[in-house]
Amino acid sequence: MTARVLIAGIGNIFLGDDGFGPEVVRRIPRHPDDAVRVVDYGIRGMHLAYDLLDPWDALVLIDAIPNRGTPGELAVFRAEPCAAGTAQLDAHAMNPDAVFAGVRALGGTLPLTVVVGCQVESVDEGIGLSGSVAAAVDAAADAVNRVVADLLSTRQEV
Repeated sequence: MTARVLIAGIGNIFLGDDGFGPEVVRRIPRHPDDAVRVVDYGIRGMHLAYDLLDPWDALVLIDAIPNRGTPGELAVFRAEPCAAGTAQLDAHAMNPDAVFAGVRALGGTLPLTVVVGCQVESVDEGIGLSGSVAAAVDAAADAVNRVVADLLSTRQEV
């Protein structure tokens, strides 16, 4: 039996490069393994929190990363959620720490979480990614597919 993996694109498409996660999810085809689910959550943080109450082995979170490097630069890293109680729960926002706090508040536990992120150029109001972030979308989709393949191969039950 294979691991259950949730791929979640998050971000606000009305704030420029913040729409990175939803755009990457659009480029990822339906996974042939039914244990893998791909969802564009946009800014629906509570929806993601409720979905994380299901028994997932891993979460791959696709998001824009502000102020951490050169615009368009990709980063793949394991998320280390904040300690319980340090993030404010907001049903109308998509902040990963708030989502994680929501899962805990609802009595759930967080699965192993890997972030595939892209350094933003601009999160000013407007629809559409900047050129540098748009150029990273296909590489990010490839990175997500590699992460999922690795998660599935290492989480096989014997």
